[in-house]
Amino acid sequence: MNVRWLDDRIDYDGSQLRAHWILERTGLVGDAMVGFRGACAVTKAEIADLADIDGPGIAGDDMVHFVAEWFSHPDLLLATHRQRLLAAQAGEVLRELAPGAAVRRDGDDLFVGAGKLSISVATASSVSALLHFAVNATPGGAPVRTATLAELGIDPVLFAERLLVLAAKEQASIAIARAKVRSKGEWRR
Repeated sequence: MNVRWLDDRIDYDGSQLRAHWILERTGLVGDAMVGFRGACAVTKAEIADLADIDGPGIAGDDMVHFVAEWFSHPDLLLATHRQRLLAAQAGEVLRELAPGAAVRRDGDDLFVGAGKLSISVATASSVSALLHFAVNATPGGAPVRTATLAELGIDPVLFAERLLVLAAKEQASIAIARAKVRSKGEWRR
């Protein structure tokens, strides 16, 4: 899986969660994940999670965003598993960068105390599985109580780069693990 940090500020509105957005934006072909920093204000028309349609909204003034796309299986179940794995990996990176931080995961969301640190959604297009995961970098603009990287003393770019590397390594490791297993009943040496 190709990964890349994008230096340009990109404000996320939900339209980025679509097939080939990463290719159009970066030229990366195939399975990829990009990270970038920007505000978040998801329009109602772009909300993917039906539970959020009538909710308080999805917004934040300053977030670190990750958008990922996989082409091997446009499968929503697999995309949701990848979403949960990425949330767990983000928690690992956060605890590494802020030892003692009480970061906890509940499903695909991360929290510090009563503050919500992340937002996330997985979906599928006709050709790919898609994921958006974002963490609040600084306070402001969210319709719910939040926690932020700033409050944890974590540099947003350092966090993003470490998570991108960890996610790529995990996907590569999964591909190797899958390819080196023989089926039961297969001929033995």
